[in-house]
Amino acid sequence: MFREIVNNLWLLALLLGLQLSGEVCAEDLVIVNALIVDGSGDPAVLGDIRVSNGKITVVGDVNAEMGDRIVDADGLVLAPGFIDTHSHMDIDLKSGSDALAALSQGITTVIVGQDGDSSMTAASLEAFVTAKPVSINLATYTGHGGLRDQVMGDDFKRTATKDEIRKMSLLLRQDLKEGSLGLSTGLEYDPGIYSSTAEIIALAGVAADAGGRYISHVRSEDRALFEAVEEVITIARETGIAVQISHIKLARIGLWGHASDLLKRLDQARRQGIDITADIYPYTYWQSSLTVLLPERDFADIEAAQYALDELAKPEGLTLATFAPDPSLIGLTIADIARLRDQTEAVTYLQLIAEAYSDPTSLVEYPESVIGVSMTDADIAALAQWPHANLCSDGSASGGHPRGWGAFPRAIRLFVRESSLLTLPEMIHKMTALSAQHVGLAGRGLIRPGYAADLVLFDPLLMTDRSTMADPGLMSEGVSRVWVNGQLVFADRQVSVNRPGRFLVRPTGTKDRQAW
Repeated sequence: MFREIVNNLWLLALLLGLQLSGEVCAEDLVIVNALIVDGSGDPAVLGDIRVSNGKITVVGDVNAEMGDRIVDADGLVLAPGFIDTHSHMDIDLKSGSDALAALSQGITTVIVGQDGDSSMTAASLEAFVTAKPVSINLATYTGHGGLRDQVMGDDFKRTATKDEIRKMSLLLRQDLKEGSLGLSTGLEYDPGIYSSTAEIIALAGVAADAGGRYISHVRSEDRALFEAVEEVITIARETGIAVQISHIKLARIGLWGHASDLLKRLDQARRQGIDITADIYPYTYWQSSLTVLLPERDFADIEAAQYALDELAKPEGLTLATFAPDPSLIGLTIADIARLRDQTEAVTYLQLIAEAYSDPTSLVEYPESVIGVSMTDADIAALAQWPHANLCSDGSASGGHPRGWGAFPRAIRLFVRESSLLTLPEMIHKMTALSAQHVGLAGRGLIRPGYAADLVLFDPLLMTDRSTMADPGLMSEGVSRVWVNGQLVFADRQVSVNRPGRFLVRPTGTKDRQAW
């Protein structure tokens, strides 16, 4: 009866025009009758929560009070908002996206500045969020590639000098002071591919001294994977920094079935005191540049091209996602295009690279991208079950890969509902508290008093991805409501007008502000 009175008062307020930004101006938010999966990995419990001023204040039995905004969860799962530890959503937010791709999956925090490519400094990202409020929280790493760009410019196809490393260190130190989570590298990409291990150790040491972390798209995910993992371990050992392997995978046909060998090496490193972790997305295919399969960067080497097509990604599994010189080729595979041109697949592959980069004056930043099938479901399942692996998307709303719209619901569908590889609490842990731990965020990832009220309400039986390579922008299903910092941002498959997202910094950030 009391709740009915409160709800009637809320309706009266709405009719009188007292609704603010999609949510009634009420003292507290109270969510009742929820199946709470709190992010810790513990079993679900039926209960209520209270949210005040953007934070969770009570978990358990909550007595509603006059003025409370009551939401009846009706037995749906209430979990902490999902944390995407490897995201490119900043690309979309800068172009005005409302973050529907993330929120419709239950993602409330994205970590950007990935693969060594931080297009914004921490200070500029914070200024952007302040000037143009967004629906989700953001945190960033400092990209090693960005540091190289600033210091070395176009002269990057070499190792850096001591003076250049010193200059990069100064830039990194400043970004860490402004709230960066640490250092990110993309060592399969230009310009990072030309760096030495000593250069990365020097910069990672700067991040370690500031309490930051190191996240890496390692130097090779295919032909030299185990050597690349050894490099990450060496960096951690030399600096004492916590390290995370981005979107961990075994992306060479000859490596398929060897996930246990990789995990054995990682566990050995952890026993030696090295804090090494990983994130993973639940797809057997990646999206990157055509050039990434040729680490020697010799785009006339037909033998290297043939090896890539034989061992790394079959031509029928390499699909153009973007191609500025001829958009009509988008959606076709290398095999398709070779047949159209009456050429060998290796020749076609090298020809497409040449065409994409034929105009050095072009202002198109990314003239081509490709989606490549290079992994197996069995290896992904083994890696996803590793206790030190959390989930990520590696996606954006505008990318051609379906992960930008479907990674998190897909993981629940695949690993929980269809295969029972993980329990729902275990899967949620890998999307929330473990993710926060792996990137060094405090006060998020758990449903606990004092934590930020980033919350997702969903139906675990309906949670599923719908995005495909043919239609990557299809919205996932199963998420009912999402709150960020206590404000409703997603309901009825739509983003609300609220923009409560914040720029998040490390707990050890030097600025006089709250790190959560």
